[in-house]
Amino acid sequence: MNNRKKGRVAVLLSGRGSNFESICRYSKREDSNFEVSFVISNKKKALGLTLAENFGIPNLYISAKKFPTRSGYEDHLIKILKEQNIDLICLAGFMKILSERFIDAFRERIVNIHPSLLPSFPGLHAQKQAVDRGVRVSGCTVHFVDTGVDSGPIILQRAVTVDPDDDERSLSEKILKYEHELFPKAIELYFNGSLKISDGKVIIEK
Repeated sequence: MNNRKKGRVAVLLSGRGSNFESICRYSKREDSNFEVSFVISNKKKALGLTLAENFGIPNLYISAKKFPTRSGYEDHLIKILKEQNIDLICLAGFMKILSERFIDAFRERIVNIHPSLLPSFPGLHAQKQAVDRGVRVSGCTVHFVDTGVDSGPIILQRAVTVDPDDDERSLSEKILKYEHELFPKAIELYFNGSLKISDGKVIIEK
């Protein structure tokens, strides 16, 4: 039996939570080195909250509209995450831009997954951007979050072939399959102590 202490992960989400579900399922493996300890959503009806309930994970809906300022909202999130002794924050479809203040509070402890091979096609509708540009290869990227838009140090990537008849939906489905594989692996590497950032690049040490 594996008795080592597991890393504590918080997931921030806004929607269906399919990447959240893949992270949870991976964390239940006997050899996993992390556990999903807390979930926060800024959307009351996010399906990810229902998934959290099904997994028995403590969760909260926290609307930014209840706070007069963005900083007040983020200060509340920071307080809760620190109270929960969170080691790593995973953004799984969290549709809020985080300020430098929030990122500084968890420097190099926030990771995100994006449906393109960054630095190509950052921002919203990355799959549509790829199709519209006629690229032959796209994919997904797990990266550390910095103050830019999908510009943080890259941890892992997976390439996906873009076929001539692909549209935004079909390409999204192709990429999502690999998102579900890549995100948990990146978290595992983090808690293995395998990830080092040097000159804005991630070095994976074995």
